[in-house]
Amino acid sequence: MVKAMRFFFKKGKILVLIVGIIIVLSLNFFQKEVKGFFYVFSAPIQITFGAAGDKVSGFFEAIGNLSELKTANDELQKVIQEMLAEKASFAELKKENETLREALQVGLQKDFQLAFVTVVGKDIGQESILINRGAGDGLLVGMPVVTQQKILVGRIGEVLENFSRVVLISNKESAFDAKVSGTETTGVARGQGNSKIEFDLVPQDKVLKVDDLVVSSSLGGIYPEGLLAGLVKKVSRNDVSPFYQSEIAPLFDIQDSNAVFVILNFNND
Repeated sequence: MVKAMRFFFKKGKILVLIVGIIIVLSLNFFQKEVKGFFYVFSAPIQITFGAAGDKVSGFFEAIGNLSELKTANDELQKVIQEMLAEKASFAELKKENETLREALQVGLQKDFQLAFVTVVGKDIGQESILINRGAGDGLLVGMPVVTQQKILVGRIGEVLENFSRVVLISNKESAFDAKVSGTETTGVARGQGNSKIEFDLVPQDKVLKVDDLVVSSSLGGIYPEGLLAGLVKKVSRNDVSPFYQSEIAPLFDIQDSNAVFVILNFNND
């Protein structure tokens, strides 16, 4: 019995060995087929991950392109801003040249020594403007201020080192001698605020009518002769007063003022 079992055991070993050799030979023989089966199974997975990899690569490439695009856009915006600044500067210079040309045409620079100044602030409620020149530029309180068309603006009421406040002729602090242009009709122009001027102390025996042009008079020494103040807007009489009750609309418009002239050589002492 024991002998029989040993015989079959030996036979089994031999059989297992033979089967193992056959399997190894089969694997070598069918290696191509096994690889093909593996590729068939794994190909869709590789394609999926490959596509995902392409998308990831494309995503990071897109991010890189966006970064480059933003940089280019920033540079373009900077160039545009510089061009706009140059355009604004050119427009401002052109406007200043036009202002100076108009002043020459009316003989303003021939009559007076002028300082060209820029309006940097407007206080409509206080009937005043702020200009960009001051004591450091030789400006003094009382100096007259006009436009390039010889329109009377007012006079300097306060001087700082680099800025000055100009009191408009419509300001309640303002009063000066005036007359109807081309006549002997004289009176006193008094600021009333709200862009209004009263033309006071005009005798009723003189001719005064609506739309008469009122100019400054050198009488009193506040302003030079002949600066354009405004147009007569209202005229009325009464039996109590020997003078007209009249109102002037100033020619100077605070809303439309960016540059004016200071008369430097007028002595109002």
